[in-house]
Amino acid sequence: MSATYRESFRIGADHPVLPGHFPGRPLVPGVLLLEHVALALAHWRGERLARVVEAKFAAPLLPDEEATVELADAGARVRFAVRRGDVLLARGQLEGAP
Repeated sequence: MSATYRESFRIGADHPVLPGHFPGRPLVPGVLLLEHVALALAHWRGERLARVVEAKFAAPLLPDEEATVELADAGARVRFAVRRGDVLLARGQLEGAP
C-alpha cells in the first residue's frame, strides 16, 4: 500500500443538500467534503472513518467545481487535504478503523 493516496470528486449543482446551504448562493457543506475524505479512505485502505481528530476549513467549494482529496500516512493517523487546484479548502487528521 502506498504512503499517499489521491482522488478527485465533484458535487453536482443538483445535490439535494445545496438549496439549504445557502439559498441563492450555494456552497458545498464541509460535511460533504469530509464524506469524500471518508470515501477516499475506504478506497485506499478499505477502512471506515472512525474519528476526525482535527479539521480546518480554509476556503469554499462551489457546486460543479472539481476538488481533490489527498491522504497521507501519519503514524496511527492519516493526514488529509482537500484542494481545488492549488487552493487548500480543508485539512486535518483522522483515524480509520476496519
